[in-house]
Amino acid sequence: MRILFARLLLAAGLACCLAESSLAQAQPAAAGETGVQVRKPRLMLVPESMVNNTAAQQYLQMTRQAQAKGVLNVDAPQVQRVRAIAGRMIPHGARFNPAARGWAWEVNVIDAPAINAFCMPGGKIMVFDGLIDRLRLSDDELAAVIGHEIAHALLEHGRARMSEQVLKNVGINFAAAYFGLGDLGYTVLANAAQLAITLPYSRGHETDADLVGLELAARAGFDPRAAVSLWRKMAAAGQGQPPQFLSTHPGHAQRIQEIERTLPRVLPLYEAARR
Repeated sequence: MRILFARLLLAAGLACCLAESSLAQAQPAAAGETGVQVRKPRLMLVPESMVNNTAAQQYLQMTRQAQAKGVLNVDAPQVQRVRAIAGRMIPHGARFNPAARGWAWEVNVIDAPAINAFCMPGGKIMVFDGLIDRLRLSDDELAAVIGHEIAHALLEHGRARMSEQVLKNVGINFAAAYFGLGDLGYTVLANAAQLAITLPYSRGHETDADLVGLELAARAGFDPRAAVSLWRKMAAAGQGQPPQFLSTHPGHAQRIQEIERTLPRVLPLYEAARR
């Protein structure tokens, strides 16, 4: 039993090292003269065209289903508001990803109570009414949400996560086969990779999206300080959030602290945009 346990630990370490050695490498994303600095993932095993095409197909399917149910873009003034906010931020995205100029951006609103919003690879944005209504978001707070989601697409976090999964599976399969482990060994390796690689990497994505979202909002003339009140509202609405160690999102308190540390870098951009 000790030999099996030792093999499991060694194999888990090998699998994690295989993935982490590539995932840890990053390069600063392009930023403005005053703006934020983030570390953009370099691990991109999956072609951008494949990721964006897949996202576009999924988004089309989702919008068709929502339309069939009569919940797509029901509140015209709300849709206009969301699209106007997103439209002011989208042109600034090329600072972080020049390819975004050629994306077929779409912005839609689903009439559903979920507190949710997302931006798929390639610029496919969806906002749920519940996010706006239940949290009573101001335009500045809504810009913080949309900017955060746009940032995920600009930094290609979806593509990086797909590439991460490919690499992780290769590492786990190699380690399990090399050490002659059965189903139990594969499960242990998968769990080890989940805790050691996938979750911390996702928290890094979330932090970077927060910071880039701040800059997008500021450059578009939205007060980036509203991100603080936004996440306080999120914290109040998200009781029962799992411990940070097991969460793909930073704790609300840590998130707010990071935002507050970054505000001095983006407030000059906000003031310049208001002139």
